[in-house]
Amino acid sequence: GGKEKLKERNPKWINDDYVKFLRYGQHFIEKNGSGVLAFINPHGYLDNPTFRGMRWNLLKTYDKIYTIDLHGNSKKKETAPDGSVDTNVFDIQQGVSINVFVKTGKKKANELGKILHYDLYGKRDFKYDFLNENSIQSIDFNELSNVAPMYFMVQKDFEVKASYDKGFQVNDLFLVNGVGLTTAHDEFVIQENKAELLEFYKKFQSSPRDAEFLHKEFNVRKKTGWDILQGYDNIKNETDLSKYIEPISYRPFDNRFVFYEDKLVWRTVRKVMQHLINVDNIGLVSARSNKSGTCDHFYISKNIMETKCGERTTQSAIFPLYLYPETNGQQTIEQSDTSASSIQERKPNLKTEIVNQIAEKLGLTFTNEKVLDSARTDNPDTFAPIDILDYIYAVLHSPTYREKYKEFLKIDFPRVPYPKDQDTFWQLVKLGGELRQIHLLESPKVEQYITKYPIDGDNEVTRKITKSSPGYVPDNETQGKVWINDEQYFDNAPLVAWEFYIGGYQPAQKWLKDRKGRQLEFDDILHYQKIIVALSETDRLMKEIDKIEI
Repeated sequence: GGKEKLKERNPKWINDDYVKFLRYGQHFIEKNGSGVLAFINPHGYLDNPTFRGMRWNLLKTYDKIYTIDLHGNSKKKETAPDGSVDTNVFDIQQGVSINVFVKTGKKKANELGKILHYDLYGKRDFKYDFLNENSIQSIDFNELSNVAPMYFMVQKDFEVKASYDKGFQVNDLFLVNGVGLTTAHDEFVIQENKAELLEFYKKFQSSPRDAEFLHKEFNVRKKTGWDILQGYDNIKNETDLSKYIEPISYRPFDNRFVFYEDKLVWRTVRKVMQHLINVDNIGLVSARSNKSGTCDHFYISKNIMETKCGERTTQSAIFPLYLYPETNGQQTIEQSDTSASSIQERKPNLKTEIVNQIAEKLGLTFTNEKVLDSARTDNPDTFAPIDILDYIYAVLHSPTYREKYKEFLKIDFPRVPYPKDQDTFWQLVKLGGELRQIHLLESPKVEQYITKYPIDGDNEVTRKITKSSPGYVPDNETQGKVWINDEQYFDNAPLVAWEFYIGGYQPAQKWLKDRKGRQLEFDDILHYQKIIVALSETDRLMKEIDKIEI
């Protein structure tokens, strides 16, 4: 609204060329005092939260803004409202919109313009025919309300939004948060095997200081804004390279190791990640926006996190539950400080005002750590940070919640309703805690395998998962075989696990695709069977959560 800066942490979308062209045209129309600007643009600016200031500024300039959203966004896997096919008018993945900006010079300076919006779905030929046969005058536009602070230029159900806005936003609750780390090249700093990663960097360290040689020898492309020699210089004389190696949540159920050196990684987001290194902590994973066709960008991690871990189409952020005092120097994994004294020094990464409102609604006392009685059971009169996290995690896995608020969950960090009473709160805490342990593969349940791996062989993943060569072959309506090559398979795999989505990924498929050409070790085979259990249990627990009225 022109009153304060947006304070965007990642404003790169504002630097897209189409935004510059819109501003360039706007400049001349403002200078002239009137005019019409018409462009076909990516349609993301219509509701992406990063563009809220831009939308307000356009409304301030123009009398009327006509937008025809042509959709066709294959990244979002868009379909028509009736479920039929929706195709892009161009041979591109990005959805587009026709935009006509009109300034007559008659609008008052402090008045905002009108938004006239129309959605056009369907196949390409249908869209072409519609656009050929219609004009601005003949299209039945919907006039939208200018609602601060987002000033959406698409249709929204503001009655639903009113109830949604009564909840607290996770990025308000968790005081310290940020997107996951971003590498210049994943394969250069992230590997599955810790020992192999260490040997890789011993070889890197002992190589000649020559950028061309290093790029070629270690098969890493050059990247603007990243200098391989800066990282090389930082570790050249280091005697203990192992201190840089940390476990990382790379993708759902896919933990790897990262060489966590600031210049070699690129963007380490250390101010957030320092609270997840060598300490007893956990972080909620979510995303500010979601361009996929599913609404499942919610996960959990005990490690530092790569930015695509919790959302495939954008960037995911992590919200640590606790903040730890800064340590001098960098510890190795073997020096992990999870002692009682360290835990006593940590503090909840939670906004006091929101916690107090939760405590007031529940009639419970908040404690910084879980309080147990002599029988090692929870004190029913208190609740702790982990209870808040588990409550949130359960709500985010409610199918009803996801469906009801999906258009808002896709464009900003989630809002979570305040718990309405103790009974509902503790039910959700219990189910959220079970989900948390299952997703971390810490629950004993995940070792109760439901699949079998009956055929001996070389265990090499060679099956390319396509329609003609499916990885999953059903035996009946609910179960089937997951083939890794032409002879070997996991038997009795539930279809629901094979198709299940987390963060826009299908983990049962993604995990195998990422290991194509590799021989699975014994631990890998057990790990995959745990994933299948975890996904099946997630589906079951989500149905249990949905029985509770949030």
